[in-house]
Amino acid sequence: MEAASGGDKQPLLGFGQAVIGPPGSGKSTYVRAMHAVLTSMGRQASIINLDPAGEEEPGAAVSLRELLALTEVMSELHLGPNGALLYCMEYLQGNLDWLRDRLLSLRGSYLLFDCPGQVELYTHHPALPQILRQLETWGLRLCAVHLVDSHYCTDPAKFISVLCTSLSTMLHVQLPHINILSKMDLIEQYGQLAFNIDYYTEVMDLSYLANHLTSDPFFRRHRRLHEKLAEVIQDYGLVSFMPLSIKDEQSLKRVLAAVDKANGFCFGVDNRSPGNLMSAVVGADFHFTSTLAFQEKYVEKEIRTVEEEAFDL
Repeated sequence: MEAASGGDKQPLLGFGQAVIGPPGSGKSTYVRAMHAVLTSMGRQASIINLDPAGEEEPGAAVSLRELLALTEVMSELHLGPNGALLYCMEYLQGNLDWLRDRLLSLRGSYLLFDCPGQVELYTHHPALPQILRQLETWGLRLCAVHLVDSHYCTDPAKFISVLCTSLSTMLHVQLPHINILSKMDLIEQYGQLAFNIDYYTEVMDLSYLANHLTSDPFFRRHRRLHEKLAEVIQDYGLVSFMPLSIKDEQSLKRVLAAVDKANGFCFGVDNRSPGNLMSAVVGADFHFTSTLAFQEKYVEKEIRTVEEEAFDL
């Protein structure tokens, strides 16, 4: 089967989301919830399951498992799960006519791409970003929705790591991009936060976060490294987050509004090249009122910041 080239074929034209993120961040749950919200708003939506490793998505209009499954690749090529997943993405890249034929039957539908959870696919390996860029050439205007588990906020070292991964993903995928802190309704179960929620969503002065690491002897020895990583993240100025509770419909609608702005849906369809609207990587708008609502609903109001601790001393 030959790869689709776009060429003189009829353009697909449409909008959608490429839902990406590490394993366990809640991508499939988000896709199902977003599909339900779109349907309730009267917008026709379809789920495209591009994960050959996950469980079969109920209600998915297209599933990569129709083309090949991870278990079959592992068995026939004697590969481990990571190698087999990379092979599946490369195989899909070489057989994009299969995907195009199925998407043509969904013209006019808002597409939700449920992508695999292997982080390397978004930070190093070229196959998936090139597949998403090919979708752009077909006339689809996509926004990358990158989900990150909010429990990383409770550990300064892990949060710096998440920031680096998010930045690398934004630069590698090259789509309009929104970072999401998922599972906000569970955040208090993970432990006490050192700062208010808006510190993590806006990614404020990270020097305070680096200072917070010095309480651990291991990180104290690597303080200079963390300071430099924080400087790199802040110099780019791209990373910010939107909080999300999957059980809160208003939270989902706020994310949808940000996505509609990023992929151009709110501006309607015209004859301009989709690349004109989608070439730049953009961050999510910061919604202070919605972040404050999450602070009041899911996090204790009395949060001791580093400055407060210093004052107590």
